[in-house]
Amino acid sequence: MRYCCLMAVDREHVLRSAAALLTRKSTATMDEVAKAAGISRATLHRQFAGRDALVRALEALGIEECEAALDAARLGDGTAQEAVRRLVGELERSAGLLAFLYTENQLFEGDGQHEGWARIDVRVAALFRRGQESGEFRIDLTPAWLTEALYGLMASASWAVTEGRVAAKDFHHMIVELLLGGALRREEP
Repeated sequence: MRYCCLMAVDREHVLRSAAALLTRKSTATMDEVAKAAGISRATLHRQFAGRDALVRALEALGIEECEAALDAARLGDGTAQEAVRRLVGELERSAGLLAFLYTENQLFEGDGQHEGWARIDVRVAALFRRGQESGEFRIDLTPAWLTEALYGLMASASWAVTEGRVAAKDFHHMIVELLLGGALRREEP
């Protein structure tokens, strides 16, 4: 009789390793993902049938992290400006994963779009709407556009930090200052 020891694969570790690699190299192969996770390609394929399944699992992780960040940022507390600052701070640790997911068109096309993204969009847009209603933010920019601008700035800053063009310590400041600098309502001269 032959005995075989199978080591339990920590799915969370595999996902985190894949996310770390794919945020640096979005074109990484499944072989490279397996190597980064310290497992064989066969073991990776037992967990994720292919790249699409891996990306979908990363999507679920990204949505989970975004929703946790939205909760931690306490979007209803204080001014909308303060809430935006907190939100960017809470999203910072997930920015690389979110930047990778932002470029995965398959996640945002067709009927298969994950409803989690819509929930996130609603919550972020509500923050910008609150800022408009309180007089903090410009009303000529829609909450949907301000939401997309936040996502775009988060992705761009993440890529710039990853590529060494911008210091990681400047991540929060760059995003908040550019976003709020364009979104804040100014008194007419």
